[in-house]
Amino acid sequence: MGEGIAKQIEERYKLVDDPVLQERINKIGMNIVGVCDRQGLPYSFKVLDVDEVNAMAAPGGFVYVYKGLIDLMPTDDELAGIIGHEVGHVVKRHSMGQLEKSLGMAVLMGATLGSKGFELQAVALNAISAGYSRSDEREADRLGYELSVKAGYNQYGMLMGLTKLYELNPSQKNDLFSDHPEAMERIKLAKKYLANNNIRPTVVEVETDKAAKVVDGDWSLPEIKVAQEKTGPLYRAYLTAGSLYNITKVPDYSSSKYILDSDGTNLTIYYDNQVIITITPEDAAADGVSLEELTNKYMDALRRWQIKNKAA
Repeated sequence: MGEGIAKQIEERYKLVDDPVLQERINKIGMNIVGVCDRQGLPYSFKVLDVDEVNAMAAPGGFVYVYKGLIDLMPTDDELAGIIGHEVGHVVKRHSMGQLEKSLGMAVLMGATLGSKGFELQAVALNAISAGYSRSDEREADRLGYELSVKAGYNQYGMLMGLTKLYELNPSQKNDLFSDHPEAMERIKLAKKYLANNNIRPTVVEVETDKAAKVVDGDWSLPEIKVAQEKTGPLYRAYLTAGSLYNITKVPDYSSSKYILDSDGTNLTIYYDNQVIITITPEDAAADGVSLEELTNKYMDALRRWQIKNKAA
């Protein structure tokens, strides 16, 4: 059944002619599969050359990501949460449940075995495209969070993805997030997963400045006030907070492992080989200081956070 639906998808849409992008998405997907509870399927992860912001999973582990989704979510961490969501549908067999409800088991068996299989698989694809129940979507969100984190991606990646989908214009709404009131509830649940796992630092929005800040109790980094490429202040803060959370888990945390690197224009703070944040001249201008001064503010704050964590 899954192979037939996958064939229908690839006949209806073109695959992106970009081997590097295809390999990137497949790598993220297989990292997710490596930590899921249903690994014995011939999983595949492919990019469709469609501008729509969407993704879908067919029975049997055939997962498709639309190019429009990748354009909206440029980081692997965001994509890992959404791809984990689609793998979650496969793990829990949500697509088969959807097909059984829509078509009935007898029809499904005909699609698999009968002479009308090709036509019925087309009907099955339309049934999957119609979307899942609220409970299925919430369960897939939870698995998207859990699987992406187990695979080593940013703790905030899933929340970033869901928030971006929520912020789309109504004309851009899609099967991933078509129900606006339910969308906000799913974001609340994603924040609850983070709280239940005691993920810190956290992120707060500074509404007066349209900025965001990484905080941990009474400690914080300087406000992030400007976007960087396609990543706005809130999402930059989420990525930074997730990176800091990851380094709290290393056994020999030390401020001597913070290093600076310059590309000639921007300054990037690393901890070992983990990117914490890239600071740009635009960041410095928004803060009213030089690039070096703003970077020093970040470094000073990170050293104080080290003391806080050692004390904890």
